[in-house]
Amino acid sequence: MKFHAKTGFRSCVISWLLVAFGCILVSAPAQAESAGRLQAGAAKVDITPELGVSLAGPISKNGPVTGVHDRLYARAIVLDDGSTRLAMVVSDACIIGPDVYDAAKAIVHKETGLAMDRMLMSATHTHAAPRTIHISTEPIDDRYHEFLARQIAAAVIQAEKNVAPAEVGYGSFDKPEFIRCRRFLCEAGSVGANPFGQLGERCKSVAGQSSAVIKPAGPIDPQVSILSLRYADGKPLAVLANFSVHYCGGYQGALASADYFGHFAEALEAKLDAGPEHPPFIGIMSNGTSGNAGAVERGGQKYAAFKWMKKSGQILADESLRVVDQIQHRSDATLAIQQAELEFAVRRPDEERVAWAKAVLANPKGPHPHRWTRVYAQEALHLSKYPETTTLKLQAIRIGDVGIVGLPCEVFAETGLAIKKQSPLAATFSIELANGYNGYLPPPEQHEIGGYETWPARSSHLEVQAEPKIRAEALRLLREVQDVPR
Repeated sequence: MKFHAKTGFRSCVISWLLVAFGCILVSAPAQAESAGRLQAGAAKVDITPELGVSLAGPISKNGPVTGVHDRLYARAIVLDDGSTRLAMVVSDACIIGPDVYDAAKAIVHKETGLAMDRMLMSATHTHAAPRTIHISTEPIDDRYHEFLARQIAAAVIQAEKNVAPAEVGYGSFDKPEFIRCRRFLCEAGSVGANPFGQLGERCKSVAGQSSAVIKPAGPIDPQVSILSLRYADGKPLAVLANFSVHYCGGYQGALASADYFGHFAEALEAKLDAGPEHPPFIGIMSNGTSGNAGAVERGGQKYAAFKWMKKSGQILADESLRVVDQIQHRSDATLAIQQAELEFAVRRPDEERVAWAKAVLANPKGPHPHRWTRVYAQEALHLSKYPETTTLKLQAIRIGDVGIVGLPCEVFAETGLAIKKQSPLAATFSIELANGYNGYLPPPEQHEIGGYETWPARSSHLEVQAEPKIRAEALRLLREVQDVPR
């Protein structure tokens, strides 16, 4: 907690009471008084695909869309402190490629003048929405890529139009019973062969098998972070939440769904009314660092299709509302944003792996060492066409004393926890799958024990040492935004 001389003893006491409720002040030094009031706007735009758009991924084969269970949206927030203007967008999508984001940012820049490096755009990772990274190249899918870029841009443009004097605050709560690590450390020699026929891995993860599990292979991050925005008259404007759970699931067929992310947002929107004098309140749930986390835990209960995602979204919304009621909002929070690009080696297959892949695909019925061997043979050929290096974008945003990091990968909990612990700001959370898609980001020690998230594919292609480099750069960016004059 940070205190400033002008707040006085009473403010300090109030601050400590708020900490007890999982809340902190989104504070700003006295210099911010001359910078003007914070302004904010929010909006959402429908991004639901038409029937026939592909939902399929390299492993998940649940497309094309045959119906819509619940609508998908791009939800945007625009913030302005008088000297810095920035936007954040969370879209109900599984993953979104950098070309889609760049196209959306270009449209926003042309229409509003907002710089492209002042926008953080991310996907929720619902598995019942398209993976817009050109897995399928059918004309209907290419059209959806273009449509999605336009609609994401439209959400930002509308949020920009809705900008009005506002206040912001931060709070959090823990929900450990909703989350667990899906990777397990196992006894040596107990794990079956991976798709490439290799033995010796120590991790049981997705599609893995072991006869001797020891313990979870990594930690979880149970924190639900809440960034609350309200209008100057106290009416609710938007809530941006963040939780490090992979998704909920419990789908039926190829029906499109926003998963619990969308149900959380709708539950908040049903409870918080901005009134007729303001644009509608917008609820948003972003994905934290859930690359090694499982689905929302059901507590051993069974639910019909789509029921648990709605119920869990409602539970999280109810607990978020209790935190929002305790948050002290401020109008003098200042803003900063920094972006950096890093280049990484791609784990392309060598000649031996390519020959193996061709041999597997020449005999698709096997026998093969793993039920996904054929899939990973196809992935090896895809990776062989990748460039030797790839460049990704990282971002850090400061809103008062709160930091937000944008990472373009499926990030493990230990990375997010380390960033929170080492951040120079009073509170920090990370939004994964931001500004592009670069697959899983296992720390080097997780690469050593293997498992699905480490197997080379389009879903896991960065060099083994990528995680510590990305973590270090994220912390550097946080220090930069912390040092920006306020």
